[in-house]
Amino acid sequence: MWRALSRPHRLLLTAWPWRALGYLLSGVVLGFALLILLVSAVGLGVLTLPVGVGAVLLVGVAFSGIPIGQVERRRLRLMGLPEPADPHLPVNEPGLRSWLAVRRREPATWRELGYALLMAGPLAIADLLLPGALLSSVAALLSAPLVVLVLDDQVDLYGNVVDTPAEAWPAAAGGLAALLVVLPLIVVYAAARAALARLLLGASEHEAQQALAAAQDSRARLARAFDAERRRIERDLHDGVQQQLVALAATIGLARHEAGGSARLDTAAEQVSDALAALRETVHELDPPVLRDRGLPDAIERVGRRSVLAVRVDAAVPDRLDPALERSVYFALCELLGNAEKHAQATTVDVRIGVIGSALVAEVRDDGVGGAAATGAGSGIVGIADRLAVHDGVFAVDSPDGGPTVARIEVPL
Repeated sequence: MWRALSRPHRLLLTAWPWRALGYLLSGVVLGFALLILLVSAVGLGVLTLPVGVGAVLLVGVAFSGIPIGQVERRRLRLMGLPEPADPHLPVNEPGLRSWLAVRRREPATWRELGYALLMAGPLAIADLLLPGALLSSVAALLSAPLVVLVLDDQVDLYGNVVDTPAEAWPAAAGGLAALLVVLPLIVVYAAARAALARLLLGASEHEAQQALAAAQDSRARLARAFDAERRRIERDLHDGVQQQLVALAATIGLARHEAGGSARLDTAAEQVSDALAALRETVHELDPPVLRDRGLPDAIERVGRRSVLAVRVDAAVPDRLDPALERSVYFALCELLGNAEKHAQATTVDVRIGVIGSALVAEVRDDGVGGAAATGAGSGIVGIADRLAVHDGVFAVDSPDGGPTVARIEVPL
């Protein structure tokens, strides 16, 4: 927009005048519609206050700035401004009462109400009168030849009467010159108007920090809930299904002993044994005992020993980590080792884990063919990034064609 304003003679060839006029005129329509709604709601609220309905209407008026703020933040796109972040905190508990309790304590709610009152009054009037006065003057000048030559009438330009062709054509030329001044003024006014909306409706630094903290707390709660559910499933499988399979294996063994041998019973025993082994492996993957009991370095070393690749692990973590963070990093590293084994055509993998500053850093390097990339929402690499994002972790992969592939994980402690 500012580049276009630096060349007023080319401003007519850009979309900025139309975007500015669209922003201002839509604000006029919304402003006067809001004025009618607010006056009607306040009037009805006062009249019906004795029967209780009025209280609901007046509360609605008090919080009416919230939807107006949402609309106005989106309208800023007309002026090429990014939509500001929502300044409101998330409401963790369901129900209207909880929503009202959170919103009434937020400064943003009352800023939005103040903006709504400005929009329904002074701003709507200014948005209408300023561009209207400027454009009507320019239109009068530009239309002077049409009025004088075709309609055989005269044009009154603020007390100066134009009624001859000799006066009409210079007036039209003055209108073109005035247009080069008026359009930049309208665009600048629209930009100032949008800046005011962004200032009042965007999140302050403190509110942005609060929203970030609330989002982090919410993600942490989700992670804890996920881990708790995983442990519940592990217990159910271990104490329920696994014990039933053990009992079934014992029953089949007794039946084989009593029958003196049977091919079908032998097959059933093998199938139960395979199912029990698969179930034990699943339970082990849900909550690896070595990770729970001995920590991340020992757990990754055990995964490396079970791999078909030559896995070298260099891990130096001085203390036990937060269990949720430890599990996320563990499963991310398992995914990377699995990718190296299945897709990279690698022979050796180096895993380094350590603490640098206030962050846990892990690096996995393989000597494979490279070319690893996130190919969609369901890819393993995207899944690793999503898993680490819960802890504000950063995940990066450098995997040129021909290799090597280096994956780096960094998670704040």
